[in-house]
Amino acid sequence: MEGTWWSLLPFLLIIPLAIWLKEILPGLIAGLLVGAFCLERSLVGGIERALSAIVHSLSDVEHMKVAAFLYLFGSLVGMMQITGGIKGFVEKLSGRIRTKRRLLLFVWLTVPVTFFMPMFRIMLLGPVMKAVLRQFRIDRRRMAYIIDVSTEPIIVLLPAATAFVGFMTSVVAAALAQNDIHEPAYGVFLRSLPYNLFAIIALIIGLLTTMLNIRIGKPRAKKGEEKTNELHGLGLRKELSLVTGEPLHLFVPLALLLGLTFAFFAYDGRRRGAHGWLEAFSQADATWAMLLALFVTLLLSMGFYVWRRQSLSELIYHFFAGGNELMAPIGMLVLVWAVSAVAGELGFTAYVTSTFGTWLPGTFVPAAVFLAGSFLAYFIGSSWGTWGIFMPLGVTLAHATGAPLEMTVGAVFASGTFGAFASPLGDTTITTAAIMDMDLMNYAKYKLRISLIGAGLSLAGYVLLPLWAG
Repeated sequence: MEGTWWSLLPFLLIIPLAIWLKEILPGLIAGLLVGAFCLERSLVGGIERALSAIVHSLSDVEHMKVAAFLYLFGSLVGMMQITGGIKGFVEKLSGRIRTKRRLLLFVWLTVPVTFFMPMFRIMLLGPVMKAVLRQFRIDRRRMAYIIDVSTEPIIVLLPAATAFVGFMTSVVAAALAQNDIHEPAYGVFLRSLPYNLFAIIALIIGLLTTMLNIRIGKPRAKKGEEKTNELHGLGLRKELSLVTGEPLHLFVPLALLLGLTFAFFAYDGRRRGAHGWLEAFSQADATWAMLLALFVTLLLSMGFYVWRRQSLSELIYHFFAGGNELMAPIGMLVLVWAVSAVAGELGFTAYVTSTFGTWLPGTFVPAAVFLAGSFLAYFIGSSWGTWGIFMPLGVTLAHATGAPLEMTVGAVFASGTFGAFASPLGDTTITTAAIMDMDLMNYAKYKLRISLIGAGLSLAGYVLLPLWAG
């Protein structure tokens, strides 16, 4: 279909609705329905077209790989939680901490065993840190900030073994396919990691404030000024508090997952004709290799836990409970795929290429994408939602204007990282504030001041880097 301004309607609806409702899913549904109505020009036909787009998204083999990876990853996390793996590791090390600086460094040292997904790290590390705050007299906002800055900004920069990798690679793949760019999505994702400037700068600021013991903001509020939400996450916190800690229940699945991920990357790459290790990693089907590694890890871990006399029925329950925790992002991802397909049928790529590509200089595309994406991400608090919306826009603009592709992809990822980290609507901000018994808005304002410094430096980088490279 020849591109017209109608192809922008789904995205023009999604973004304002997401900001107004502070939820991404209603906007995605509205954008999908409106796009389908534009194709069919009838109520029933539009509904049928929208449903058909969803069904086709679910029936796509590559899409199903991503959905299966996300669900099974949540299942593994659920089993590791209930068997006390992380809790045992944290408890063992926390008894050896004697100074304030060591306590803050301990938060960073737990990253190698808690990097799977942000909520997993925060839910298990937060209660332990809160328990020792009184002993060291640390501003709880500062402690919460160190936990947060050592969580999402690190996880989005890791190339394997996290719940984010499959999603991030998938949105890149969809955007590349939409623009007929025949490059491996995982390769583009890997090359974009150094251009996630906000994540890198946020990590540098976090490490400097930790190592140099720099205080941020005013002293903490007096006792009684902060609100406590006793019900938020109460069930999960109570259940985890009853679990007996056992570090081995984390180390074994972690070692299996990391080792098998690299092994299946090499196996799949060599099966496709690669000769060396680097060539094998570049040619392998990343999603399939990670899914294979995760599936085998689940089987072996289940057997290991049963051998360790863990209740099989409890393991099965938390297998599904953990997977169900990721059903919301899986559903959102399906809608993103469906919206992208409908927008493609409306001529979205052709229209953007023939209009925006004629007046927006390619050197300013990464900066423009980062600025617009950060604005949206802050108001919806969702990194995944921002990536799903802006990746098709960013890649299309880069393709149309000749802007650096990897830098533009990195700018999209950076904008979502900013929103998830700084927004009061972000899952990590809400969860951390609840666990640390802080007022949500006060903590969000505390983080925002630091985040804006990182965002400003990132924006300057996206303006200067294309000029320097050119």
